[in-house]
Amino acid sequence: MAIAAAISLSLPQQTRRFSVTIAPFRSISSLRFDSLRSNLSLKTPNFRVSASSMSIGTPEKISTTSFLDRRESGFLHFVKYHGLGNDFILVDNRDSTESRITPAQAVKLCDRNFGVGADGVIFAMPGINGTDYTMRIFNSDGSEPEMCGNGVRCFARFIAELESLQGKHSFTVHTGAGLIVPEIQDDGKVKVDMGEPILKASDVPTKLPANKDQSVVKSDLNVDGVIWNVTCVSMGNPHCVTFGTKGSQNLTVDELNLAAIGPKFEHHEMFSARTNTEFVEVFSRSHMKMRVWERGAGATLACGTGACAVVVAAVLEGRAGRSCTVDLPGGPLEIEWREEDNHVYMTGPAEVVFYGAVPL
Repeated sequence: MAIAAAISLSLPQQTRRFSVTIAPFRSISSLRFDSLRSNLSLKTPNFRVSASSMSIGTPEKISTTSFLDRRESGFLHFVKYHGLGNDFILVDNRDSTESRITPAQAVKLCDRNFGVGADGVIFAMPGINGTDYTMRIFNSDGSEPEMCGNGVRCFARFIAELESLQGKHSFTVHTGAGLIVPEIQDDGKVKVDMGEPILKASDVPTKLPANKDQSVVKSDLNVDGVIWNVTCVSMGNPHCVTFGTKGSQNLTVDELNLAAIGPKFEHHEMFSARTNTEFVEVFSRSHMKMRVWERGAGATLACGTGACAVVVAAVLEGRAGRSCTVDLPGGPLEIEWREEDNHVYMTGPAEVVFYGAVPL
């Protein structure tokens, strides 16, 4: 389905009026809506958005390439993607090594009430050190993580669209976590070589003392008087993985008050760079379920690097094999930690949500 709306924005010093075409939700393109008409008014101290006679009709052909090629002065064109509900604003930044917006602007764009709404903003930049592209990301709180697993799948699909690539393709991406190699599969899913997990405690980083070959595996972590068993893994960004409290049976993740416990892990004194935290329930040696509290983003529907860290931790603790399905709130990811090259491979979807433009 295609959506067209006339949107007028009132800014402190000027008012602009423009039309935005929002492209099909591909995952539900078979749905048909005869008509929908509504009036919408959203006011904030800085701008006002109003739309009238919004119509949703049968699918229309639009040129996404021409849309993304637009470079009106003062506007940021973007595509919103999601990977299992972990959503991102993707920006074509291939003409510069400087991000087109600041972290503070990213925070405003990510606001789900007064902005576009997203877990982060991702920039497609020129490659460095011989890579094809560089991926940079600002979290919804303005912080800059080293990498994002769901984000890199969305990044790969975005590049394929920008470059009009069809079928199976792979390319090299420079990130803050090093070289990442995503490969778009024939079915549209993206398989990503996430590289080798980092297990040395000081490199994760964590101040927890190493207890197994310089690593922290099933170690005690005191969180507000409760002792949790944790394994620390870096996939280029830090993760604290727990399968439950000390002496407890298998964790039931749906019963967790994630908003209460998550920040206490993220800001724990044992994690100098803060940490992502995965709470995991084991169903079998090839099937697990996790909920995640992400550093800088809070509770999200999916975390690709987190799912990778979960499988590594499960193998280290003897809970699972090297190839697993990991259920996240937004859906499953297939994760494999290959023994022959020590690399972790992640396979999952990335979907377009809509195309848009906002004044800077």
